Amino acid sequence: MKNLKRRIALLAAALFTAVLVSGPATAQSNELFLYAWADYVPFELIERFSDETGIDVRLDVYLSNEELAAKLQAGGTGYDVVVPGDYMVQQLAELELLQAIDFKTLPNFENVKGPLLSPAFDPDRLYSAPYLHGSTAIAYDSEKVSAEEIGDSWSIFFDPPSDLQGKIVALNDELEMYKAAALFLGIDYCTESPEDATKILELLEAQKPHLLMYSSDGTIERMAAREVPVHHHWANGPFRVRSEVPAWQMMFPKEGVNLWADNFSIPVGANNVENAKTFINWMMDPENIAEATNFNGYANSIEGADAFTDPAVVQDTGINPGPDVESRYVANQLCSVAARDLRNRVWTRLRS
Repeated sequence: MKNLKRRIALLAAALFTAVLVSGPATAQSNELFLYAWADYVPFELIERFSDETGIDVRLDVYLSNEELAAKLQAGGTGYDVVVPGDYMVQQLAELELLQAIDFKTLPNFENVKGPLLSPAFDPDRLYSAPYLHGSTAIAYDSEKVSAEEIGDSWSIFFDPPSDLQGKIVALNDELEMYKAAALFLGIDYCTESPEDATKILELLEAQKPHLLMYSSDGTIERMAAREVPVHHHWANGPFRVRSEVPAWQMMFPKEGVNLWADNFSIPVGANNVENAKTFINWMMDPENIAEATNFNGYANSIEGADAFTDPAVVQDTGINPGPDVESRYVANQLCSVAARDLRNRVWTRLRS
């Protein structure tokens, strides 16, 4: 049984998805400071890790890759494990904010399979080990909006009919929004053309009055409460709420769908590197990573995890939509500095 203070701290993070303004306190030898996406690493899994290893985990959360990068660049040191997305691994490594560990040397790395064994963003796996991967598309409540009205295009999102205006939530995520707009317009999302960026901005500005809000937190609760009929969401959304609202479905736009892969990394300034390695290696165990997959509804890259994965996850068409939909996936890549600057300027202008 873990102490009361730790349970309260974990519960507070779950309820409020609060990101601490300052870095964590000085670490102790039996502690691990984890900085991860909100509502992403199951608390029961964290508790089991602590029970099995004696390492006490303290969790801070963030809502986007850019928020993670900003925290580390601002000197937010002391975190032992962070969870950057694909392109962000490469970006943080180039900024020398991640430690070169050679994760292939961890015993459980032998369980890694498929394309994420040697991904383009970290081909030698010097800076990261795989966590979960998935896609981002459009979730809709099929009892409130028919599949016919939703269609198969991003147009329902960027130019919604009058009955859906003010009833759609978009993710508060620079890359997800910019990339979705670029895919809809047929523009390379890594464009360095100011003219292309202007077209993306104009589309996003035209969409903005028709949205209820931009929000990347509280999404599952919002869908479960049926507060909106359409939600820009990661593809696990309907799975996470289906026990309460079976009507939620996913639509994967024909113009293209973002494919992402999250990872575990150890940042520069980590105080507990050996504990971090222990945690990451533990998470590459098939039974442990399957628990994360069952909780989140995202796929993993660990051989043998299927034996511990809920059949409902395997059979879910949002999580595993099949080859027709998978052909629409557009994997993330690290855009040039010029392209990232354009994207950031568009997002800053949009959200100002």
